[in-house]
Amino acid sequence: MSVQTGVTDGVQVIRLTRPEKRNALNRDMYRALNEALERSDADDGIRVNVIFGSQGHFTAGNDIADFLATAMGEAGPPREVLRFIERLPLLTKPLLAGVDGAAIGIGTTLLLHCDLVYATPRATFATPFLDLGLVPEAASSLLLPRVMGYHRAFEMLILGETFSAGRACGAGLVNLLVEPEELESHVLAAADRLARKPPAALLAARRLMRGDAAAVQERTREEAAEFARCLASSEARAAFEAFLSRSRAGQDRS
Repeated sequence: MSVQTGVTDGVQVIRLTRPEKRNALNRDMYRALNEALERSDADDGIRVNVIFGSQGHFTAGNDIADFLATAMGEAGPPREVLRFIERLPLLTKPLLAGVDGAAIGIGTTLLLHCDLVYATPRATFATPFLDLGLVPEAASSLLLPRVMGYHRAFEMLILGETFSAGRACGAGLVNLLVEPEELESHVLAAADRLARKPPAALLAARRLMRGDAAAVQERTREEAAEFARCLASSEARAAFEAFLSRSRAGQDRS
């Protein structure tokens, strides 16, 4: 399995385990992520969710081969992706992330739906949607300017600038930088502290802090409609093919 899950003392750990592809998310992985988050909301024994990558990778984002298959008509719309993105603002229980290595695309935008984000100094954050002929997703066009201000959000989402761990922390996307060997223990300690709090009060306080999800859901739908239009374009198809060609060339040289 490329997504492993387990629950200990009220904390569900979700781990991406496809390091040979830098934990790029394919449809099966999205399906497993959806199942884990749905299980969390339905199970009173799960109080907190944590997501990790593996082997120095958080996630390279969406598997571009899946997107190319959709663009070429070889596969249907990526419904598992949309289902995951739509679920994020509806989560009722805390979600924490421990980021080591690259967080690309959805790897960065899902952090906007987390309650605590810890990263290592070698982590990087990038949203190269425009370079792939696509638009931002997961309500990032709404949420990222709220977090870091319009100009820095534009730099990341539209210009496609990669943010270092230090810059992401300074911009408010990351709570704290932690050395790689300490990352998981630090995140799990925070998750354990949350899991030990009175559960009803925890859920109510989180709901109050996050506010009305309607605007986030509406922006998610708007982005999804534009994303689908872009995904079917010749512009995106050419970008996907170029990306995969560069990836294959890099593998041949290694």
